[in-house]
Amino acid sequence: MSKISIEEKKYKKFITIVSVVIPVGVAVLFWIKIPNVEPLTFLPPIYATMNGITALLLILSVIAIKNGNKKRHEQLNTFAIICSALFLVMYVAYHMTSTSTPFGGEGVIKYIYYFILITHILLSIVIIPFVLFTFMRAKLSQFEIHKKLARITYPLWLYVAITGVIIYIMISPYYA
Repeated sequence: MSKISIEEKKYKKFITIVSVVIPVGVAVLFWIKIPNVEPLTFLPPIYATMNGITALLLILSVIAIKNGNKKRHEQLNTFAIICSALFLVMYVAYHMTSTSTPFGGEGVIKYIYYFILITHILLSIVIIPFVLFTFMRAKLSQFEIHKKLARITYPLWLYVAITGVIIYIMISPYYA
């Protein structure tokens, strides 16, 4: 059995805290509205774009590692994490200044929208520790574990990023 380093323990503690605080914080902040503030209606297309950029970065990251370019792979993943964090900040800011937009579609499309939305939300919570633990394993040069985790993390994170864009496209006609 291997010894867990102090650095690894610090990462794990940080990841555990972040993995709980972000979803709980978003849930709480989603219901808090900042009074007397103009709605930040310009944000949804920007944060949807951040999701699209994240998806592109993830695809480029896989290409980079398959071509043996570890440095580029690390840079692209770091940038993808930054884009996801920026998305989160803008998403929360929008929802703290604006009321939620109901989906106006009817029939089968409504069920498709809600399926995509629910899976997106659930996986966006699940993906937080996966991304952070995968990143941590690379930072600690534990590349075999990193590789195993990445096989799970990559498709989940890519799904969350792509469905974020799809959700925006589907809901955008109904913004007030």
